[in-house]
Amino acid sequence: MNLKLDTLAPTQIYHLMTQAVVPRPIAWVLTESGVQAYNLAPFSYFTAVSSNPPLLMLSVGKKPSGEIKDTTRNVLERGKLVIHIASSDSAEVMTETAATLDHGDSEVTANNIELIEFEGFTLPRVKECAVAFGCTLFEVKEVGEVPQSLIFAKVEQVYISEEVIDESSERLKIDALALDPLSRLGGGEYATLSNVFSVTRPK
Repeated sequence: MNLKLDTLAPTQIYHLMTQAVVPRPIAWVLTESGVQAYNLAPFSYFTAVSSNPPLLMLSVGKKPSGEIKDTTRNVLERGKLVIHIASSDSAEVMTETAATLDHGDSEVTANNIELIEFEGFTLPRVKECAVAFGCTLFEVKEVGEVPQSLIFAKVEQVYISEEVIDESSERLKIDALALDPLSRLGGGEYATLSNVFSVTRPK
């Protein structure tokens, strides 16, 4: 099968790309929409794009109404966000936070998600997540006709649970199987890691 994308509708392209570009990491993003009123939403158009400066990028679409999503609005207004790496244990509640709520309504409150102080950062973090990136807004680029918002977040600090650190390594190493990151596939499908192997890179 050979598909030409100029013959497909945007929804068909989305369906195709999210099934073929797999697995994708998931950014579970906390922002502040008011005084201690927090928005929490997952995004799987997400990746690390640079280490100097340390940048993460997530792509955020619009609400069904055409309004910008709360994550985009909050980041533009306040300039701070915490990006979590969710584990397989968080699959159900993380998916629930994808629901469209009115601006100001909190997914954290609606789903009884426990937050904890992110020491040294202005926003809290999700307690159950083993990795959290405290970020400031670096840049937002609008792409496409809709358009889609590409949010570039500069990592200021990182929380890593001691439980996922490989103590046998001489340098800092996160045990991927202990982290148990949730990966996004197509439709409503997710995947987890079941095996980790190494291949020596050429010099």
